[in-house]
Amino acid sequence: MFAVIKTGGKQYRVVPEDQFTIERLPGEAGDLVTFKEVLMVGSTVGAPFVAGASVTAEIIGQTRGKKVISFKKRRRQNSKRSRGHRQDLTLIRVAEILTDGKAPSKTSAARTKPAKTAKPVEATDEAAKPAKVAEKAAEPKQAAASAPASLFTAPKGDADKLTTIKGIGPVAEKQLNEQGITTFAQIAKLSDKDVARIDEHMPFSAAQIEDWREQAKELATK
Repeated sequence: MFAVIKTGGKQYRVVPEDQFTIERLPGEAGDLVTFKEVLMVGSTVGAPFVAGASVTAEIIGQTRGKKVISFKKRRRQNSKRSRGHRQDLTLIRVAEILTDGKAPSKTSAARTKPAKTAKPVEATDEAAKPAKVAEKAAEPKQAAASAPASLFTAPKGDADKLTTIKGIGPVAEKQLNEQGITTFAQIAKLSDKDVARIDEHMPFSAAQIEDWREQAKELATK
């Protein structure tokens, strides 16, 4: 179910778990805000607002928009003026769409304040100290075990500029490099099984990768 809300003089089409920025609202991260100016819920259109409808959302954080430059020049007056502006914004996550005057559920209300965890009490018993040392030593090993391995092994030598291939931008190039793909020759030699692996583990389709492979074959021979 979706809804259309009005806030900050603008209208937004929202569904639960949507994240987006709106005009600045007072509050801190974790606070729950309620929008009662709901113009539409599903197929129900308000006049102007839907009676008993509301949308709750959690404030993720306060931020600012991109800088906008305003430049003004007066002809033949030797007058120039340049000003910058960054709009204050609030990043929110939609929690619930409520109808018939319903109140927010306990799950949403629980998001308003993060749960406090008790501070660990330092052990004074000498027998507990070796266990603490062993526990700390095991932490790096656990982190290393959880770190995902790259799909391929990067070859030695300089990396090619993969953005030369049409369809690979800076972001895609970085993702490929992180998975051990750094040269045209590697892409040119990708097997169909390799293409399937990349398709499964990375945000690229098999058709994209096959197109890159054909382009890489030409570039690898230059």
